[in-house]
Amino acid sequence: MSLLAFVLVFSAALAHATWNVLAHGLSRAGSPFLWWGAVASTVVWVGAVPFTGGLGTSDLGTFALGVLVSSILHVGYMVVLQHGYRVGNLSTVYATARGTGPFLSVLVAIAVFGERPSGLALAGVAIVIAGIVAIGFVDRAGTVRPAVSDGRRRIDPGLLFGLLTGVAIAAYTVWDASAVRTQGFSPVAFMVGTALLQIPFYSVAVRGQWGAVAALGRRHWRRILVFGILSPLSYILVLNAVRIAPVALVAPLREVSVVLVSLFGAFVLREGRPGWRVGASAVVVAGIALLAV
Repeated sequence: MSLLAFVLVFSAALAHATWNVLAHGLSRAGSPFLWWGAVASTVVWVGAVPFTGGLGTSDLGTFALGVLVSSILHVGYMVVLQHGYRVGNLSTVYATARGTGPFLSVLVAIAVFGERPSGLALAGVAIVIAGIVAIGFVDRAGTVRPAVSDGRRRIDPGLLFGLLTGVAIAAYTVWDASAVRTQGFSPVAFMVGTALLQIPFYSVAVRGQWGAVAALGRRHWRRILVFGILSPLSYILVLNAVRIAPVALVAPLREVSVVLVSLFGAFVLREGRPGWRVGASAVVVAGIALLAV
């Protein structure tokens, strides 16, 4: 992987981890927060479109279709992720999702895009994913899971929604990578279009809750603004990276954000077992070192 692609993805991971920490803090707001996130992302970044290559295409119909499908996939991802944050452990949901997503993305990239990463790169991918999954399982031993009436344990909701989120991540990753690669869409314009078309979906979700939406905006406008800057930025960087590097390498590498979120969960939220988290994070770093070769 080139140095430029590595820097782009690593920077994206840092921005991604930051907004996920912020989203966790506001996740109980549900749909009102998602509505504000889409609005903030659109308003903050729309002014950059003319200075970053415009749409990147003159085919408005193809561009509209691309961002419409992407918006649907991203809405599905955000809804599942935020619900997972409400019912599960932060690090379990996040790490399980970020392990499943790149694993599926790698498989699809090889099958659909015909990518053929080197053996060393694939070893790095495997190590990164193994470390991510390990982080996801760290908290499970200390988490009390309710049992049903017949005495059997229920599936950990954190794992369940983490897996569903991973599927959504793989779906939007492959679709968006294909759009910016084959159609030449500008990453900034593509992201703005996707965010803009998410607003109607979330507007339906918050019908009857506009008072809560307004209250959330007044109370947390600073955090919403930061989200509106960092969430799109993280994905713009990734979309630029997939234009110059294989999806099979970019998708796992961006998951270095898992290390940061997991350590935040352990040392700030006190979710427990920091030693195991540091060890699993070291595995991720080892895999990243191989990808950077």
